[in-house]
Amino acid sequence: MIQPLAPFPGIRSARHFALQFVSLMCLCWALLSVQAAEPVKVLVITGGCCHDYDYQTKAMQLAAKEQRVEIEWTIVFEGGKGTRAMIDLYNKPDWAKGFDVVVHNECFADTDDQEYIRKITEPHRQGVNAVVIHCAMHTYRSAKIDDWREFSGVTSKMHEHQSRYPVEVVDKDSPITKGIPVDYKTPMDELYIVEKIWPNTKVLATTKSEKTGLVQPVFWTNQFGKARVFGTTYGHSNDTFTDKVFLTTLVRGIVWAAGR
Repeated sequence: MIQPLAPFPGIRSARHFALQFVSLMCLCWALLSVQAAEPVKVLVITGGCCHDYDYQTKAMQLAAKEQRVEIEWTIVFEGGKGTRAMIDLYNKPDWAKGFDVVVHNECFADTDDQEYIRKITEPHRQGVNAVVIHCAMHTYRSAKIDDWREFSGVTSKMHEHQSRYPVEVVDKDSPITKGIPVDYKTPMDELYIVEKIWPNTKVLATTKSEKTGLVQPVFWTNQFGKARVFGTTYGHSNDTFTDKVFLTTLVRGIVWAAGR
C-alpha cells in the first residue's frame, strides 16, 4: 500500500506560525472592539447665571444618544443662579480622575479667587481634556490671572445682541465642523466678542459682528498643556440647544476632545 507523504517539517512550522498569527490577530481585534465599545466618560459641571442649564444638559445627553455616541454621564449641577460661587468638587485633588472629558457649562463671572481657579486649571494642564461652552468663557471674568482664559483658548469679557448669525467654517478638514452646512445660521444667540485668541488655539469657524463687521471665532480647539480643549461661544438659548447642527457639532467636539 502506498503511504501518503508526510509534510516537510518546514511546511508544518509555517502552518503552525500562520495559525498562531491568525489567532493573535483575532485576539487583538477582539480587544480593540471591546475598547471601542467603552463609553466616553464625561463629567458635566454646570450652574450659575443666566441660562437653562437643566434643559441644556438633557439636550446634550439626548443629542449624543441620537448620534449613537456612547457616553457615561456624570452631572454636577451646583452654584445657584448667581454670578459668584465656588463648587465643592474642585476642592478635591483628584476631582477629574477617571473622566475622558470635562464639559464646563458654568457661568460665574464674579468668582475671582486665584487659588480656587488654579485647582480647576491645573488638572487640565496635566491632561484632563475639556469642552467649554458659552458663558464658560465669561466665567472668572473678574479674576486678575489669565489661567482660565488660556485654558479656554480665548479671552472674552463681553457680548453683543442676540441674532441669527451666519457661520463660516474656516477649517473644513476638522471632524468637528464637517456637519456644518455652508449656509448655516444659528438660532437666536449672543455673539461673544473675543479680545484675544491664545497661541495654541485653532479657529474652526467664525461669524461677523452685525455692529462692527469684525470677525469673531465661534468654534475652536485648543491645546492646553497636555489637554485637548474644544470650545464654542454659542449656547445661550434653549433654541440653540434644540438646533441639530449645533448639537451635532457639540457632540463631535466632545468626541474629539476625548481623542476618539
